[in-house]
Amino acid sequence: MKGVVDGWFCVGPGTVGKGQAVSVSIEFFFDLSSPWTRLAFHNVRPALAGLDHTIIWRPFLVGGVFNAVNPAVYESRKPENAARLKRTFDWLKEWSALAGVRMNFPSQHHPLKSINAMRMCCALEDDQQALERFAAAAFEAYFGDQRNLDDMGECVAVAESIGLDGAALAERAITPENKDRLRANTDEAIARGAFGSPTIFVAGEHMYFGNDQLPLVRQRVEAGGG
Repeated sequence: MKGVVDGWFCVGPGTVGKGQAVSVSIEFFFDLSSPWTRLAFHNVRPALAGLDHTIIWRPFLVGGVFNAVNPAVYESRKPENAARLKRTFDWLKEWSALAGVRMNFPSQHHPLKSINAMRMCCALEDDQQALERFAAAAFEAYFGDQRNLDDMGECVAVAESIGLDGAALAERAITPENKDRLRANTDEAIARGAFGSPTIFVAGEHMYFGNDQLPLVRQRVEAGGG
C-alpha cells in the first residue's frame, strides 16, 4: 500500500503533506550469488529513472528459498541438463553486454553459498546507502574479478575497498541477532511468495521476479503502485 499514517502521506525525504501521494516503495530482495540479480541490481535504478520511488534493499539467502519452495533449481544443474545450462549462460552474457557489466561466470567458486557475504549485507541493512555500495562492490568482486565471497577475508576486503571497517562489519555479521535477521528476511520472502532472486515487491504487494521483469516494475510504479 501507500504508507498512509493518520491521513498523512510521505512526499519526499523527511517531508509529509496532507492528501499528497507517497513515493512508491520497492523492496528488492537479493542474494549476491545470483547472476541475474547482479543484472537487476545494476539495471533497476535506470529502469525507474524519472519516477517517484524508494528502493529498500532486502538481503536474503536464495539457497534457503530454493530449499523451501524451488528445489527444481538443483535439478537444472545436473549434467544431463548441460546443453540447456550452456544456452542460459550464453543469454546471460548477452544480457550483461547489453547492461554494460562484467560477467565472468561461472567461476571456480560457483555455486556460491553466500552466507558470509549475505550476513555482512544484513548487518548493513539499517544503513541503506552503505548496503547499496557494499553490494555493488561485492557483485563486481564476484562476477567481475571471480573472487571467492565465501571467504570472509574477501568480504572484509570488499568492505574496506569502499571505506567501511571490514573487520568490525565481519564481527557484526556473525552475531546471533544478525544471523536471526537474515533468516527472518528469508522466511519473510518465502511467506510472501518468493521463489528466487531477485524478488521485487512494489507498494508492498505486487511481486515481480528477475531482471527481465523490470519493465513491469516500471509500469506498476508509473501507475502509482496500485
